[in-house]
Amino acid sequence: MSRIASTSPPAGAVIPERHPKAPPIGSKIPSHFGHCFGCGELHPTGLHLVAYAGADANITSQFTVTQNHQGAPGLAHGGLLSLALDEALGKLMWLLRAPAVTARLETDFLKPVPIGTVLHISAQITGQVNRKVYMSAEGRLNSVDGVLAMRAAALYVIVPMNHFLESAPKEYLEEISKSPQLLTFVDPDFEINP
Repeated sequence: MSRIASTSPPAGAVIPERHPKAPPIGSKIPSHFGHCFGCGELHPTGLHLVAYAGADANITSQFTVTQNHQGAPGLAHGGLLSLALDEALGKLMWLLRAPAVTARLETDFLKPVPIGTVLHISAQITGQVNRKVYMSAEGRLNSVDGVLAMRAAALYVIVPMNHFLESAPKEYLEEISKSPQLLTFVDPDFEINP
């Protein structure tokens, strides 16, 4: 049996410095893909999560839970809430300007999240060792100081941009290449710093 990756930064992990081209403090972090279910503005039933760059290795974000996001009647689906945490955590990579994938995500659900709730998620990088980036997040109900409803810890791994381009079906990429605004994740300035 293989060992499960930890979401806790190991000894020697450092908080990375913001990339010089990271979004300015307080600015909206762009969507990486217009049709992303988590942050894409073009997805008809997605979360439409919006995130803002913090002063350090952190972000704040929010989305409104709608009927499209429910599991049990009137309550947000737990898997969808995990998606919201994953999306917020992923936005942290804009501060490093490095593409990455989720390697491990641990989520604790503490309170139910009713539809109509504005979920406020704060996330921060807790350490980095080479290509491994450790993160944590928490979600609060209806305000940044609201009731703590969930929290997460994650491990992301920095990958080459080609990881995304080579994994997508060629026909799909050809079709959406006709609308370049959809391909915002194809950013030539993103770097890989192993």
